[in-house]
Amino acid sequence: MVDLATPWWLLLALVVVALAAGYVYMQRRRHSRAIRFANLDLLDSVVPPQRNRLRHAPIAVLLVGLLLLTIALAGPQADRKIPRNKATVILVIDVSRSMNATDVAPTRIEAAQQAAKKFADDLTDGINLGLISYAGTAATLVSPTPDHNATKEAVDKLQLADKTATGEGIFAAIQQIKTLNAVLGGDTGAPPARIVLESDGKETVPDDPDDPRGAFTAARKAKEEKIPVNTISFGTRTGTVDLEGDRIPVPVDDDSLNRIANLSGGEFFTASSLDELTSVYDTLQQQIGFETRRGDNSRPWVIAGTILVLIAAIGAIAMNRRLP
Repeated sequence: MVDLATPWWLLLALVVVALAAGYVYMQRRRHSRAIRFANLDLLDSVVPPQRNRLRHAPIAVLLVGLLLLTIALAGPQADRKIPRNKATVILVIDVSRSMNATDVAPTRIEAAQQAAKKFADDLTDGINLGLISYAGTAATLVSPTPDHNATKEAVDKLQLADKTATGEGIFAAIQQIKTLNAVLGGDTGAPPARIVLESDGKETVPDDPDDPRGAFTAARKAKEEKIPVNTISFGTRTGTVDLEGDRIPVPVDDDSLNRIANLSGGEFFTASSLDELTSVYDTLQQQIGFETRRGDNSRPWVIAGTILVLIAAIGAIAMNRRLP
């Protein structure tokens, strides 16, 4: 089924059907008269049966072309992906010391930096992009801006620190988005916003993620503000870091990051290599950088119909030296 904006134009298809019926009727009348008055043996020798059949091809192609043009007039609709000209995205990146694990080459943090910079490069130009890092506390490195180079430069300067306060990172991102929305005229007319949180481990500050400043509480606040948090769990369960000569296990924590995404209305992703992380960011770029709109899709029908009409005209002239 084709979704049509003005389906009443399809009534013109009745005219095409009438033309087809009229053509068949005229051909039968012509055939009857030929049988009545002509010498059949002589007629078959002059006009072979195969040529008799082929001479109907141009009118058949013409009628199909007219039907396609009729559908084009009815305004077929289709979903189209178009670049967003307004949106806000905050990258929130975990810089706790567990991000120095080498289970992802060269390290988790270096791979995260490479993927984040590619994301900034590929993101649609009209989108405001910001960057927040967090360990024991959160730091706003770049407020949302359409200058994505500012984010790339800041990503290169990320520094590791102790502890993991995931909730603080989310709260800081929410505040940046609300501040920008106030400048743009308030929440009612604000562009869509999204937080992209990349982390490898469980929150350590506070101990309880349901604490007033905890990650789950922050996720619920994001849901309340209609700001989905897409989380990326980055690393493997076998990751370790060297702390003062001791190898400390730092397994990735999928469960808490999955719950943050669910509580906020976002999506949860996993990545255990640079290639997988880049793929996740590519997916997010398509989701965030483009929007789907229903719009006119008549062009393919017009092109196909016009081509068939031209083929019919050329065929008629070549075979019959006249239009059908």
